[in-house]
Amino acid sequence: MEEHHPPKLRFLGATDTVTGSRYLIQSGGRRILVDCGLFQGYKVLRDRNRVPFPVSPASIDAVILTHAHLDHTGYVPALVRDGFRGPVYATQGTTELCTLLLPDSGYLQEEEARYADHRGSSQHHPPMPLYTAEDAVRSLNSFKTREFDAPFPVGDGIEATFLPAGHILGAAQIHLNLGGRSVHFTGDLGRANDPLMYPPRDLEAVDVLVTESTYGNRAHPSGSPEEELGGIITRVAKRNGVIMIAAFAVGLAETVLLHLSRLMRKDAIPHIPVYLNSPMAIDASGMYQRHREEHRLERHEFEAMYKLATPVRSADDSKLLNLRGGPMIILSASGMLTGGRILHHLENYGPDPRNAIILSGYQAPGTRGASLAAGARQLRIYGRDIRIGAEVIQMEGLSAHADADELIRWMHAAPTAPAMTYITHGEADSSDTIRTRIKRELGWKARVPEYLESVSLDHPS
Repeated sequence: MEEHHPPKLRFLGATDTVTGSRYLIQSGGRRILVDCGLFQGYKVLRDRNRVPFPVSPASIDAVILTHAHLDHTGYVPALVRDGFRGPVYATQGTTELCTLLLPDSGYLQEEEARYADHRGSSQHHPPMPLYTAEDAVRSLNSFKTREFDAPFPVGDGIEATFLPAGHILGAAQIHLNLGGRSVHFTGDLGRANDPLMYPPRDLEAVDVLVTESTYGNRAHPSGSPEEELGGIITRVAKRNGVIMIAAFAVGLAETVLLHLSRLMRKDAIPHIPVYLNSPMAIDASGMYQRHREEHRLERHEFEAMYKLATPVRSADDSKLLNLRGGPMIILSASGMLTGGRILHHLENYGPDPRNAIILSGYQAPGTRGASLAAGARQLRIYGRDIRIGAEVIQMEGLSAHADADELIRWMHAAPTAPAMTYITHGEADSSDTIRTRIKRELGWKARVPEYLESVSLDHPS
């Protein structure tokens, strides 16, 4: 890389899928990686996690993270293990949440490898995890925290700023100045009326915008998610059913608990037992309490929602829930049914039509959650085919992502049009639909980049 080379942006992920967020900036002889996420969903995407990183990890000078979800951070342990020696910049909230998410990700991958070895179901002998819990813990030493709205240097002539994105604790938009050129990454953009998080900061004038498009082809339901949730719980409780709520341990778990707490305080639902069966969500609660400046909740409401649920930490206590029967509510991860304790509950309670499964967020194609949402009534869980007789409800209104209308309104506030808007982090239909709306409604130049494509930031096209 020569100093005189124009600044470039290369799309190393999140271009034909919602997952695998990875963007490489090359400017002034420096390489800066924005996000370092895992690919999730279809096997053809997950296999990308196993191929060598597109550039040598040792050649990357710094990583900057938008937020803690694994599709944005989950490859950091592998990058550090394979030679990256620079800083990983993140907000305080993102850093704290990564101390939970990354070691847990390594542990689950070790468990999956052991299980595949035991069953002989892997093509590799022995099957190996992408990285270990120890790799993840070691990578946490690379993290350097930075505050919102405080520009910081990340290389010669390169300055970064974290701006609030809503979505989850610590989530940031990233604004980069590259010697007079500006590039802005939305990360995952939150909602203006989110019950838990404040709205994302308005978009300022930028030369190049890189936007997510998770819900780029649809709007969230206009009705109240709290009322919808209350109706489901009341209906299922009357038939003594178990309500299994699959929720991401960070973000959506808090939102669901908030709705449940408000419903019970109003006597809008039966006062049945609620179990928070996610050690990670339990641990994250303390982090949300420490960063009250980032969310809307008063202390009394925050305390009430955690008093509502019985925390379940041990595996033995989790197994006991499968003997209890309904009526009860179990809130557990993972949100897309890709792993975690929710799978054991699905094995046990999924076949019974008295019970219900609530999918509470985006379901990436290729996941069990997406299959259920599409009408599948049989899931492969731990090597067995489990018949699903339970009622299945996908609650789009619980999502912490801005929908298409919210994305357009957020962009519309910008004082000037970017020279180019690159649309990422969405399935093909979502990305192309929002591309069309950006061009027609805002009059901006916009396009969907290809996987591994490189573009000039001096002359974006």
